[in-house]
Amino acid sequence: MDSIKPDAAGQLTKLEQIDWTTWVPTERATLLFVVQTQRVLLIRKKRGLGEGKINAPGGRLEPGETPHACAVREVQEELRIDVLDARYSGELNFQFTNGYGLHVTIFRASDFLGLPTETDEAKPLWYDLDAIPFDEMWADDILWIPALLAGQPFFGRFLFDDDVMLGSWLAKDAEFKQDLTSLVTT
Repeated sequence: MDSIKPDAAGQLTKLEQIDWTTWVPTERATLLFVVQTQRVLLIRKKRGLGEGKINAPGGRLEPGETPHACAVREVQEELRIDVLDARYSGELNFQFTNGYGLHVTIFRASDFLGLPTETDEAKPLWYDLDAIPFDEMWADDILWIPALLAGQPFFGRFLFDDDVMLGSWLAKDAEFKQDLTSLVTT
């Protein structure tokens, strides 16, 4: 991959070894956070990337699917609820040392129909906003979820070796508003 430059030992260990201007993800996915008053609906993942961790519902885009449609579909599949007001919140790029790259579009909602129900993919969990279990989540979550909860757009880049974060970069709100249009349309 031309956008990744391993060190002298042939290892990818630093975020700076990635040329993000030419980086292309292996897959695209979404996450959707349902936030109501002072609580957030999260899940315990039962399978796939991040199995066992707490996260928001979400998953990979299907061919021809928009990120918005994917986010709404994934919440319905994982929790059996229909989100009514999903709104774009930000984007994250993840590069893993094993070569896997993931671009994730993040959405936030507050209104839905139905009762969050456990499925073979996820167990629903409500948390108070001041008690989010970051110690059971991906290491990057503590960096950008506060921006999501504050309603600030954000864009992040992260390097992981399995589930260990090796590097991070995050821009919020005004730091990248100029580039927001190109991010949303890709």
